Amino acid sequence: MEGSALMRNPHFFNKVNDIPLSYKFMSIYLFCVLIPIISINILFFERISHNIKARELQNLEISLDRAKKDINGLIEGAVAISHAVATDRIMYEALDKKYGSPVDFYDAYNSLLKDKVNHYMPVNKQIEQISVYTTNESIQSGGNYFKLDESVRKSEWYNRLFAAGGKVLLYAYRDAAPYKNNYYIPHFSIISRLEAFDDASMFAKVLKIDLNLNKFYDVIVRERDYIQMYLINEKNQIVVSSIEGYQMDKNDAYTTFERDRLDRRKDSMLFDMPLGGVSYTSGWRLVGLANTDRMTNALKESRSFIILLAAASTLITSVLTAIMLRSYYYRVKRLSRHMEKVKNEKFDLIELHEGRDEIGELIRNFNRMTSKINSLINDVYKLEIQKKDLELERIRAELNFLQSQMNPHFLFNTLNAILVVCTRNHYTDVTEIIKSLSKILRRLLSWKDDLVSLQEEVLFTEMYLKIEKFRFGDKFSYHFAVDEEAFAYKIPKMSLQPLVENACKHGLQTIKSPGMIHISIRLNDDKLKVSITDNGIGMDSATIKKIMINMTSETEVSGNIGIRNVYRRLKLYYEERVRFDIASTPSEGTEIFFEIPLMRLTH
Repeated sequence: MEGSALMRNPHFFNKVNDIPLSYKFMSIYLFCVLIPIISINILFFERISHNIKARELQNLEISLDRAKKDINGLIEGAVAISHAVATDRIMYEALDKKYGSPVDFYDAYNSLLKDKVNHYMPVNKQIEQISVYTTNESIQSGGNYFKLDESVRKSEWYNRLFAAGGKVLLYAYRDAAPYKNNYYIPHFSIISRLEAFDDASMFAKVLKIDLNLNKFYDVIVRERDYIQMYLINEKNQIVVSSIEGYQMDKNDAYTTFERDRLDRRKDSMLFDMPLGGVSYTSGWRLVGLANTDRMTNALKESRSFIILLAAASTLITSVLTAIMLRSYYYRVKRLSRHMEKVKNEKFDLIELHEGRDEIGELIRNFNRMTSKINSLINDVYKLEIQKKDLELERIRAELNFLQSQMNPHFLFNTLNAILVVCTRNHYTDVTEIIKSLSKILRRLLSWKDDLVSLQEEVLFTEMYLKIEKFRFGDKFSYHFAVDEEAFAYKIPKMSLQPLVENACKHGLQTIKSPGMIHISIRLNDDKLKVSITDNGIGMDSATIKKIMINMTSETEVSGNIGIRNVYRRLKLYYEERVRFDIASTPSEGTEIFFEIPLMRLTH
């Protein structure tokens, strides 16, 4: 209902009719083409980015879960063996028996004990050593069976077992290397007390299964391309990591895991999950540090593709819109010119392909009208013709208004036409200067942002210097010395060209010897230094002081407007952090330079 009321409202259409046709075209292009294209591509990019992040996070979680499952499998396999050994009654009875001599023990060892634990190791590669300790003094230490003497009681793992209170303990520790002083060997063990049979408990018995840390390292290093992993014990120490492994070290304890330091890394994501839910893995964790480079690269690729797609879509629509506008402008201008001729009683017909749109119909009607006026001009209906003139005057005024809306593309088209003629006639110098002039005009019209890259500013200044070179010929030359790393930094637009123009105008025009302008842009000590040097007439200290006063004055002054504008804009953006100065020697030349801290610049 509201839409129908809007359609029947004549005031609305009157207001629309008052808008120039060029504005209508531009509004249609902006709101119906450009903004929708940009919005759709932004939404598309956001969706693609979300999917990429979700996929990469899922892959990282899968890698961490896979490593966790494999590590738990290695530990559970060793725990299962400890249970099997702990319930072996024959081994209990053999270790609980007092032997009269070592020969008696070795007989029992060969017949009963020798293969009780060794047969588990070929199948379970994660086991490095199975050791059974007993307080039975009649046995002989060796193989897999050892006396539980005072040195064992003082060991870290033994005291930890009895402090824990549980039957099975998963424990990581470092022990002194017997063959190398001041070095410690890493150990990772399943430890349990053998107390399954009360009738065979004359002597205390302890089982220790040493795990092969290399197997655990193989599991976590397998995922190193996706995620860096740390196996953390209940003391928050790194037992094995995909970065440092588990090497022998001078420290008698494992390295403490510093979560805060990893959390501060902006290019990584931290995953932290418990190793298992059983008592002996309580407090153990598997921590993953995922590098986001893969995700960032995937996002960059998708962003590049979407930008290319948006650019192509925008370019095609812009070209079509420009063609439409040119078609409109050319025919309306021809119509306007012939209307001017009609004013002077010249009734020439418009000879062109009118087209079948509304403007073409208007041209055809104009031709019919001028033909009819021409036939009636000498008739007795002069008064009627005068009335027609009033109507034509009104139309001419409207067309003149439309004519005033000239598109900048006409100016560029005119320059291009001159460029074609110069190229055809081999006017090489003129061709180059017209190219530079066209680029300068186009750059001035297209520069909407206040900040531009140094590369754009240098290119713009170079085009200006080419024109000056054309004017002065061999009496003038210029040279750029620019650090390529500086090209990406942005500065206020028109920060170089006015200074270069000032050097050409005031420094070089009055000298007889060949003039030289040197533009230097360097990155020194975390600063961007821009210097424009000429070998012109130079200035004395009094003149320099006057220029500096005029630059810093709050009131408008005549003279040195270009330098003042550059100085004021630099101060506006960078405040007191910018350094601007002039150095000159009479008859030798002038240097104008400014320095900006890199931390105040943007890319």
